[in-house]
Formats: sequence, C-alpha cells, structure tokens
Amino acid sequence: MTGTNLNFAFTDEQNELRRTVRSFLEVKASEAQVRRHMELPLGYDPALWAQMSDELGLTGLAIPEEFGGHGFTFVELGIVVEEMGRALLPSPYFASIVLGANLLLHCGDDAARHRYLPGIASGTTVATLAVTEESGRWTPDAVQLRARREGDEWLLDGAKTYVLDGCAAEVLFVAARTDTGLSLFAVDRFGRVVRRQLSTLDPTRRQARVEFDSTPATLVGTEGNAWPVLMRTLALGSAALATEQVGGAQRCLEMSVDYAKVRKQFGKPIGSFQAIRHKCADVFVDVECARGVAHYAVRAAAQLSEELPAVASLAKACSSDAYARAAAASIQIHGGIGFTWEHPAHLYYKRAKSSGHLLGDANFHRALLADEVGI
Repeated sequence: MTGTNLNFAFTDEQNELRRTVRSFLEVKASEAQVRRHMELPLGYDPALWAQMSDELGLTGLAIPEEFGGHGFTFVELGIVVEEMGRALLPSPYFASIVLGANLLLHCGDDAARHRYLPGIASGTTVATLAVTEESGRWTPDAVQLRARREGDEWLLDGAKTYVLDGCAAEVLFVAARTDTGLSLFAVDRFGRVVRRQLSTLDPTRRQARVEFDSTPATLVGTEGNAWPVLMRTLALGSAALATEQVGGAQRCLEMSVDYAKVRKQFGKPIGSFQAIRHKCADVFVDVECARGVAHYAVRAAAQLSEELPAVASLAKACSSDAYARAAAASIQIHGGIGFTWEHPAHLYYKRAKSSGHLLGDANFHRALLADEVGI
C-alpha cells in the first residue's frame, strides 16, 4: 500500500492528549462509575458529557474551527476514542462526533454543516446516524425506508433499528430511498417519531428502534447521492471503531496479566504456568497487530487517502477478532470470578461482541477489503 505516511510515532502533543484523556477517565469513568452511568435514563452521564465538552474540548476536537471546533485531525480523534474504549465509557461520542459530524463534513452540504456542526462541536447537540434496518446490514439494498415529497416538504415513512444513542439524539441523519435513489435526511423534530430503546447485549452502548410516520425531514446533500457519503462515513467510522476496540482489548490484556501475577495455585502464581503464559502471549500478539493496522487506518483517515476504504475494513476486521479473543481469554484466565457480574470482564466481552457487529462484522469487512483490492 502506498500514499499514506508510514511514520506511526505520535507527537509529544498527541501523547500528552492521550495522557490527559486517560487520567480524566480514570477519575471520572472508573468501573463503579461506568456501571452507574450505563443505568442512567440516557445511558450516559450528561454532566460528564458536558465536562468532556467544556473542560477538555473533546466534542469539537476534530471539527474545523469555522464550525466551532478545534481543527485537530482524525489521528487525535482516534486517540480519544481508543482511550474511551479502554475505559468502556458509556457516551454518545461515537454516534455524534465520529459518525454524525463526519457525515456532515463529507456530505457536500454547507448549509447543513453550518446548521448542525456548531452544536455538535459544543456538545449541546447530540447527533446520530440511522442507516440500518431489520437486517442490520450496511448495503444499499438493505435501505427500504421511504422519503416522499409533499409540496416543499420531505416526509419519511418506515423504521430504522440498531441506531446508536437513538433515544438521546437531538438530530438523526437518516438514509432513505426516494424516486431518484438513496438520499440523506436530517430529522430534528420528533412529533411524528417513535423511539424505543432496544434490549441489547452490551449495556454500555445504547441502541434504539426509530419509527417514522409522515415525519418532516430536511434533505442533506444531493438527492440520490447518499451512498458515496455513507461509504466514506463507514470507512471513517470503521477506522475509529478499530482504535476503540484496540483500547478495550489492551485493557483486557492488562487485567489478565495483572491477575496472573497475583492469583496463586499450588503455591505459585498462575502466570508461571505455561498454558497461561502462552494465552497471554497470544493475546499480546493479537492486540499489537490490531493496534498497528488501526493506527495506520486513522492516519489514512486523517489524510483521506485513496486507500482508506481498504485499510479501514482491514483494521475493523482485525480489531474485531483481536478484541473478541482478548475478552474471552480474560474471562478464562480469571477463572470463576471472571464469570461473575461483579467483575468487569463480562462488560468488556459484551462490548467486544457488540462492537464486532457495529458498522458490519469482520466477514463483511473482509468482503469489502477483497472488493477494494480486486480479489
């Protein structure tokens, strides 16, 4: 692959950003706090969300200054998401900042950018993306929700499901089918919208079913031209999600190694047993390989490299597999305690499973990668 800077080293400023976010989350998103936040009505703590926005400026980090952001790159965004994945932070950051903001930035609609991005950048507006329907697939044929025109107004009819933070969002960006083709719409009036929280495996990341019944909406971008925008958003989201998965997998590895050092059997730490050592070594290799390709993907995203679709799918597939194996190994290494509600291992396992399917599973992304490279 060519075209992307192969220097994987982070700058001093980027390393300082990581330290700042990590220390903030260690104080504000401990295991006990994560458990409390995920039980709140919105699935996250609005006070913490405001603090992340107002004090750390995380919501506007990678949004251009002209839209109220701080103008950093996708690399910095990847660092923040990786640290949030490490902490299992329940928040609408991925839905609003990674998906919503990036869809706006690449939709070609300046009016929509000026209307929505300042609120998203300040954290006062939570946005999300509603693409998937009953099948859960990210393919054009899977989108059946209809948009029709009555006079000067667009109206939506149908349903979306698996919508991240769909009950908390103040604006939904919806993929819908018109007579011209697949198009994007913004919904920020909810009088004719029914939103229901879904019962999902992962309690740290809320999803919703959203039903539209002659719901007023605003066209975003050009009618019939949604799919290229959605594919760009999918690639960017997959690159960011890969870093989030790496953060979670790294934490699983750390918990496993720490436990293997202190848990004793037959008078020896279990980490001295070959089976445990090999399992930890295998997870370490998995995580480091996933980290390398995930960091490559966010650099491709920062440069909007032509190889972004390929490397983003590669990163998503590798990181999904690595996280699943790391989380499963953590439960096994912890033994009986790893299966209990009181231990955090199951929370990481559930996040690994849910993020593995989010934006398409590993097999879906391997197929996309094969198409991109012409196999």
